[in-house]
Amino acid sequence: MINPSLQYPIFGSEIQCPHCRQSIPALTLTDTYLCPRHGAFEADPKTEELIHLQSGRHWRQWQGEWYRQHTHPDGIRFEIHEALDRLYTQGYRATRVIIASRYRDLVSAYLERSTPWRGQSEPGRPRLYGLPVAFSPEPEDDPCWEVINFDLEKEPGIPVRYPYFRLFE
Repeated sequence: MINPSLQYPIFGSEIQCPHCRQSIPALTLTDTYLCPRHGAFEADPKTEELIHLQSGRHWRQWQGEWYRQHTHPDGIRFEIHEALDRLYTQGYRATRVIIASRYRDLVSAYLERSTPWRGQSEPGRPRLYGLPVAFSPEPEDDPCWEVINFDLEKEPGIPVRYPYFRLFE
């Protein structure tokens, strides 16, 4: 009798699709998961990555959540922008962006750098979307940074109310 766990890819008999978060089944005796909306994902047992076969995008998992592994600066910048939008609609505002140190070379050219005004001794700090940027500790110090891409420091913001004014009151 074959061990049932050997019939499925490394992440088990089903996972959540990294795109739509719906449960998707593994194809028995393969390393593939199949999402009816997004197609096939192949699990690589050596790297523990999930690869979307149609686009070639790579995903890694940390504490049950999938994180896309970026190879182009626009991908991570877009992901940060989306997270900032979500944060704002939840009534928070970001105060700082912490980006995984593995992306330092990838995003450094895209960070805003301001030059200090005359008389100020502090050099310009890198910013993204107007927020100060810091880079994470190395993964040896905190293993989550091998997988996650960024974190946003936040504080409560001004509640979002629409419309800002009413006509004809």
